[in-house]
Amino acid sequence: MQDFSWYKGKKVLVTGHTGFKGSWLCRMLTGLGAEVTGYSLEAPTEPSLFEISGLDGRMKSVIGDIRDYDHLLQVFTETKPEIVLHLAAQPIVRESYREPRYTYETNVMGTVNLLECVRLTPSVRSVLNVTTDKVYLNEEREAGYKEDEKLDGFDPYSNSKSCSELVTHSYKNSFFTPELKSGDRYITVSTARAGNVIGGGDFAPDRIIPDSIRAVSCGNRLQVRNPYSVRPYQHVLEPLAIYLTIAMKQYDDPSFQNYYNVGPDDCDCVNTGALADLFCRSWGDGMGWDNRAETGAPHEAGYLRLNCDRIKRVFGWKPTWHIEEGIIKTIEFSKVYLAGGDVPQEMDRQINEFFTSMKF
Repeated sequence: MQDFSWYKGKKVLVTGHTGFKGSWLCRMLTGLGAEVTGYSLEAPTEPSLFEISGLDGRMKSVIGDIRDYDHLLQVFTETKPEIVLHLAAQPIVRESYREPRYTYETNVMGTVNLLECVRLTPSVRSVLNVTTDKVYLNEEREAGYKEDEKLDGFDPYSNSKSCSELVTHSYKNSFFTPELKSGDRYITVSTARAGNVIGGGDFAPDRIIPDSIRAVSCGNRLQVRNPYSVRPYQHVLEPLAIYLTIAMKQYDDPSFQNYYNVGPDDCDCVNTGALADLFCRSWGDGMGWDNRAETGAPHEAGYLRLNCDRIKRVFGWKPTWHIEEGIIKTIEFSKVYLAGGDVPQEMDRQINEFFTSMKF
């Protein structure tokens, strides 16, 4: 089991901290005793996990746009982070069709701005850029994509994340290789290509689990847009634990820096209809779902799977919560939230349970 107590006292900058994954990540880091600064736009949803997660007073939250280089550099200069976890992004495929320019500005130039700040900040030692499983040229085959395969996402979101990967490769090769280090200082840089995540507190639109929670909270049946689309689903704490592991390991040993697929085992790559079945069965109360086929919808891949042998080999990773347990944990959180219960306490309970059960 990884010993994340290593993070106690470390200065960590998290971009995108007001988002779903960012909020869970900051709750984890502050619980570990890290000195956390977040840089992000205002919370992207109403309600938002960040606002109900009890993080106010536990970390420094800076509201800013990743496209604003001068402001971002000011935050780097003032906070002097050692570890940078880059999650800030425009993350919705359908939104990228509506706002392609904004998507590229955020996901590509945002990465350039971040890495330029890293280059100019002497305190930084370890950087992780979180991208997506959708960076690959998707031929909708059954075999999972490996890290050395062609990057060429189809839609503006996926393609902008492919570009973010290439920007990271360039900065790594140009400025952060061991041969270019100054004295004893080196900067290690990795990317993490994560699959679809589920978990409590995701209020985003156009995602199957948040849509399901909204439906059941109103007493409605679920409306499933693409029941036959296959995705690699995992609970949000699974990739976050890997992110923390990568950033920690490469901080002390540059040989760990690399490009990593972060996804579940093949048994958790299911179609959306199967996920809806699991949700309804776990929620109970006779919930069901309907196939809401769309006409004229923008292109979304029908099949996607990752090969995650690299993180298994390098870090000894094994999934802790498979999809059924991930659904259960999501529902447990959601019922606490809908009942007006203690959300921060529920987050800490799930984090502690995950850390205790972790298999790598």
